[in-house]
Amino acid sequence: MNGLEIFFWTALATVFYAYLGYGILVFCIVKIKELFVKRRAVVTTDFQPEVTLLIVAYNEEDIVDKKMDNCIKIKYPIDKLKIVWVTDGSTDDTNNKLSKYNNITLFFSPERRGKTSAINRVMPFINTPVTIFTDANSMINDTAVSLIVDEFRDEKVGCVAGEKKVVKPKNENISAAGEGIYWKYESFLKDVDSRFHSAVGAAGELYAIRTSLFEEIPSKVLLDDFMLSMKIAAKGYLIRYCKAAYATEQGSLNINEERKRKIRIAAGGLQSVLILFKTINPLKTPLLFFQYISHRVLRWTITPLLVFSLLPVNIVIVVINHNFIYTTLLILQIVFYMLAWKGKKMEGKNRIVIIFLVPYYFLFMNYNFFQGLIYLAKRKKGDGTWEKSQRNL
Repeated sequence: MNGLEIFFWTALATVFYAYLGYGILVFCIVKIKELFVKRRAVVTTDFQPEVTLLIVAYNEEDIVDKKMDNCIKIKYPIDKLKIVWVTDGSTDDTNNKLSKYNNITLFFSPERRGKTSAINRVMPFINTPVTIFTDANSMINDTAVSLIVDEFRDEKVGCVAGEKKVVKPKNENISAAGEGIYWKYESFLKDVDSRFHSAVGAAGELYAIRTSLFEEIPSKVLLDDFMLSMKIAAKGYLIRYCKAAYATEQGSLNINEERKRKIRIAAGGLQSVLILFKTINPLKTPLLFFQYISHRVLRWTITPLLVFSLLPVNIVIVVINHNFIYTTLLILQIVFYMLAWKGKKMEGKNRIVIIFLVPYYFLFMNYNFFQGLIYLAKRKKGDGTWEKSQRNL
């Protein structure tokens, strides 16, 4: 076996492991583990500390009333639930609409410095034991607060991640469909990660921390939710995944808006890896380190490069060596790209076919890694702002 063949098989194994193999491995370990260790039953009646529901928003006038109606329906003692909005930089009618609600605390600064800076500015004023973060355009289920708070009974838990559900629009588009499938798989991984040891990061739509563990994060950070949760995990605390507590969110308006989101996530993922390089200590937290490398680092660094190297390397190998195995793999790769091309043709159409959608969204997601590199390189130093993607309303 020559060097090119070794590279090909290493690349193929890495791609498989990063996207499927790791999930299969951890799922099997969890199933064996749970044969011997029973999972803790959820109890939500006698543990009700004060909680702050923190909503960081920028120009969300269209969703304010719907979000407040959602907050009002939360089943948690009203005297123990504080609702805080941070609307820094907003120039629309968001603040005016919020002014009619007397059960909230509003923080506002006319300067827009980004979500991370807004969180850093307000957190010193939060004095409840638990802080729950949720986005303005994400609607949470009425028992989410109780379910999340209950996980903090375990003193080892420093952060609780809720589930994100992408709502299927009436006229489904390829971006919303792809995002929905992706998050279903991510939810599966978060669940088995948590049951194995710890979830690897949290999503900003719905997550909570012990307020005392908050650590200011660099204002330039794009993925504030991931960074904050992983800094807590690096201290030796667990990130528990609570799939019964969920936030629903509309999918991206179209593929161009989804592209914006994927580019920002790709840039933020690589940025997070660079910042957390010395934070996740393999000697202090070996299981978390293994999960972090397997679930996140591979996807956010070398895997996209390997995905797009497989086809040309495979072609060269077949030209040099007419081996049946390599020829078969080349044919399979060509079929995969043809299915993806057919999936791209579905852009702008309401009819979604899974066999075309999955290859297309997979390549689309990995391609945006390279766009993310460019995006990250062009960003101003210390600038934490970003353009939000439009979603179906």
